[in-house]
Amino acid sequence: MESKTANDAERQTRIFYHGTKADLKIGDAIVPGFNSNYGTNKNAKSVYLTETIDAATWGAELASGSATGRIYIVEPTGFIEDDPNLTDKKFPGNPTKSYRSKHAIRVVGELLKWEGHSPEQLKQMKEHLEKLKASGIEAIED
Repeated sequence: MESKTANDAERQTRIFYHGTKADLKIGDAIVPGFNSNYGTNKNAKSVYLTETIDAATWGAELASGSATGRIYIVEPTGFIEDDPNLTDKKFPGNPTKSYRSKHAIRVVGELLKWEGHSPEQLKQMKEHLEKLKASGIEAIED
């Protein structure tokens, strides 16, 4: 898949986020190979990051587990590409500025103050994801 993302020099001027329920520390690497939080929770071939706090908020709220959601500031350690689950294969362009990588992303900080979605929005999103799961729609893992 051809990437629409920036080269290393441009990436260094951008801020990326990763929403999760994992308790991570600065310097930790988030690597592919763990179970996905979506679909049937199969082993994820990529790690995901975004340039928007809203997309990271969804990641933190919808991640598996009962821990409190967290949003980390991350930096990619290798090539990143547009996330096909949220871009041209499903929506025009990349409105959520969401990316994925087969390389680790490194935690460089944590966003301590962020506002979650309303209980109604969260309920609607969870119901939507359950419908997708029930109909067999999985994350795109090319």
